Amino acid sequence: MGLVRRLILIAFILAAGSTSKILFAEPASLDSWKIGNIPQDEKISTDPWAKIFDSVHGFIEAAYGPKFSGDKLTQKNDYNLLEQRLQLKVAYRPQKPAWLASWNPEFFYKGDLLTDEYKETVRYQIREAYGLVSPLSWMDVKLGRQILTWGTGDYLFINDVFPKDYESFFIGRDDEYLKAPSDAGKFSVFSRLVSMDVVVIPSFTPDVSISRGDRLSFYDIFLGRIAGKESSLIFTEPAFQPKNTEIATRLYRNFGEYETDLYAFKGFFNQPRGIKNESTQDVFYPKRAVFGASIRGPAPSVGGIASGEVGYSDSLQDRSGKNRLIENSAMEYLLGYERDFQKDWRMGMQYLVEQMLNFDEFKANSQPGDIPRDEFRQLLTFRITKLFWRQTLEASLFTFYSPTDSDAYLRPRFTWQASDHWKLTAGGNIFFGKYDWTEFGQLKDNDNLYLRVRYTF
Repeated sequence: MGLVRRLILIAFILAAGSTSKILFAEPASLDSWKIGNIPQDEKISTDPWAKIFDSVHGFIEAAYGPKFSGDKLTQKNDYNLLEQRLQLKVAYRPQKPAWLASWNPEFFYKGDLLTDEYKETVRYQIREAYGLVSPLSWMDVKLGRQILTWGTGDYLFINDVFPKDYESFFIGRDDEYLKAPSDAGKFSVFSRLVSMDVVVIPSFTPDVSISRGDRLSFYDIFLGRIAGKESSLIFTEPAFQPKNTEIATRLYRNFGEYETDLYAFKGFFNQPRGIKNESTQDVFYPKRAVFGASIRGPAPSVGGIASGEVGYSDSLQDRSGKNRLIENSAMEYLLGYERDFQKDWRMGMQYLVEQMLNFDEFKANSQPGDIPRDEFRQLLTFRITKLFWRQTLEASLFTFYSPTDSDAYLRPRFTWQASDHWKLTAGGNIFFGKYDWTEFGQLKDNDNLYLRVRYTF
């Protein structure tokens, strides 16, 4: 099977390579556009399919991520990343018919063919496939599969309620894959007073979390220890029904140099924060609403960019906080600051506080064996970046540290843009933790390095 998967990927790569040679060949001389006395403009193709193929771009990438030490809990003990990926993307803006062209339409498609040696599979994923039109001068409509994001956090999300792929984040895939796609409709209205985005998501998409246990070990609340492939969690997702449609809204406006936003959301937790049946280890995604606000702009006196964000997470199925099997409501507060310095240095920091509401009820209803929680959880992040070699080499370190959980997570990374086409990335994911049940402490046996080589065309 391994040989078959490689042959399939090689065939796609060769096809892409041959296409790129055609697309990016040197233009012919002026005389070569003439055959006999036929003018040049009569030989230019007006075939719309030719225009589509002319806009095809993408990359080929190979990635490998060995573990520091195998914990013998996951499917593979020596590595958790070994794959080859081909991504193709194309954008098409039709000029006919005239009524459609007047709406400034754009059709975009991005897809990945992945040979995953870890799971021993070849699979194809449509990352994005949407149509975007502007039926009115003050309105945009975007329908289809798309990546949705908003908020001010750097790797921290309060009002960004859209699905994430944390498995990809923790094993060394490109940051692009932290954001998972949604099948949605996005409706945008623009005005001088205030602009608005409304997102309608008919089909629920959960986070790709670490709780599956096949690639990363994690703390299993039913086993009471760190587990992996032997975990027997059953995940129950909201059914595809009109009443389960998720709706997210953002109002935004600039006041001078400051960006301000208001957010509202009604849907579900993206991670299984509820237990449906303890005896069968059945977990589910409770209903919730989120309301919040953010501001971002220049920091007075000290320079740089400052940001602030706040959010109220309303656990709709446990507003009293008395049900120990469902996540409580919470308040979250985030402050951020970033600044560029001389000689291509850049630094940023964030301070996040998560406040569990109805904490007294949570404590009163807890039972032996439940994960201990603090009323206030604190998390600090630090990012430092330096560019070398005429800005072709980037060295960065992103650090998460929680003084309340006594855990930490380091993300060192080096990225070398060797040429317009070639890019090499090397980095690591290193976890620390005093307790097995905290966010990063449960991952302490998953330390890994990774190397990615990418050719863009």
